[in-house]
Amino acid sequence: MDVRAIAMGLVFAIIWSSAFTSARVIVEYAPPLTALALRFLVSGLIGILIAAALGQSAWLSRRQWTGVVVFGICQNALYLGMNFVAMQTVEASFAAIIASTMPLLVALVGWAFLGDRPRPLAIGGLLAGVVGVAIIMGSRLQGHVDPLGTILCVLGVVSLTVATLAVRGASSGGNVLMIVGLQMLVGAALLAIPAALFETFDVTWNWQLGVAFGYTTLFPGLVATVVWFLLVQRIGAVKAATFHFLNPFFGVAIAAVLLGESLDLLDILGVVIIAGGILAVQLSRQSVRPQPTMS
Repeated sequence: MDVRAIAMGLVFAIIWSSAFTSARVIVEYAPPLTALALRFLVSGLIGILIAAALGQSAWLSRRQWTGVVVFGICQNALYLGMNFVAMQTVEASFAAIIASTMPLLVALVGWAFLGDRPRPLAIGGLLAGVVGVAIIMGSRLQGHVDPLGTILCVLGVVSLTVATLAVRGASSGGNVLMIVGLQMLVGAALLAIPAALFETFDVTWNWQLGVAFGYTTLFPGLVATVVWFLLVQRIGAVKAATFHFLNPFFGVAIAAVLLGESLDLLDILGVVIIAGGILAVQLSRQSVRPQPTMS
């Protein structure tokens, strides 16, 4: 892993983790599902236009179309949709911590149902992740965190786990940016339905909303995804996935700095344990042949 790969991994982790903070700002001033559907519409169209300019085709393989549909439903509509709704009542740092457990859940499901044989290091990482989540959940529940928001965050990360397992390798065969753009349009179309049925277009227009929406649309929506795929192409999916262990740190730190969210010692302890567990799980896979995955 050279200096360029490390820099790309750090950029990805920071941008990816910052999305929770910008989303928290957006839902303060706009209905969550409407804002998210619009974000996916804009990001998807930009991605498709850039992909077409680069010569990428929308004629995808059956496996790639499966990735487009599954990720559009599970990652965009369900995972991000539930997180946007949840962040009306829970802090961005809490949502970021729950979402960061996705690599642990992928490893756990692979172990339990897909015949993956975890190494002792991976088993230790899974146990550490469970302990870390238990510490944070116990601390937050004592602080009267919103139960519905918590349930939505948990269901969201489960949806993302299902998507990740269902479409492993679906990004192979090229046309990556086109795939990214198309799956965002799928998410936009699906989210537009509950947004129209259950939300009122009540928006408080200000510069904070404009900056947060523009940043979320361009950077977590497009830039981080492109950086991720370039990183996977450079060093492989397994090594690239080690950068996910930074997401709990960055997600909590960015929310604390920009939103002034408070943290106690138990939160910090839980984040450290979860991050260590994610790193242990990923390091245990280093000898496994990497297969690119959509993220």
